[in-house]
Amino acid sequence: MEAKTPKESLTILTDLVLPGETNYLDNLFGGELLARMDRACSIAARRHSRRIVVTASVNHVAFTKAVPVGSVVTVEAKVSRAFKSSMEIYVDVWIEDRQSGQKTKVNEGIYTFVAVDETGKPVEIAKLEPETTLEKERFEGALRRKQLSLVLAGRLNPNEATALKALFK
Repeated sequence: MEAKTPKESLTILTDLVLPGETNYLDNLFGGELLARMDRACSIAARRHSRRIVVTASVNHVAFTKAVPVGSVVTVEAKVSRAFKSSMEIYVDVWIEDRQSGQKTKVNEGIYTFVAVDETGKPVEIAKLEPETTLEKERFEGALRRKQLSLVLAGRLNPNEATALKALFK
């Protein structure tokens, strides 16, 4: 199986925030934004694996700015690392100023997806070869995040978490 680059999975979804999607402060509901992020990540995971994919976890979400009604929201997702059957997907969310067109980052998240066959059994996927500095940083961080998650779940002995241990040397 030939390795792929993150740009091959890049998924960009752009949409408008409508009044029925907002809270009492006229800002986009967090759950609505999470659903948009999940959809973009799902498409990115499918593009990388060319298989059925399922959301395994939402590892991180940071809501840094509110998204007001009428905003143009752009969700950008791409695979940051591929493991045996799972993929970490990094997603950035931007809003666009309606007057100037200037984009502001308002949110980011990290999702994990697993590629499966028609019976739901995990299947092997292609490796990922990051190209840009940011892609390389996210690629390296993905192993630490995975090991931390496995240690916290009791599925990995902390002494075997080599990428995490390297942080403390």
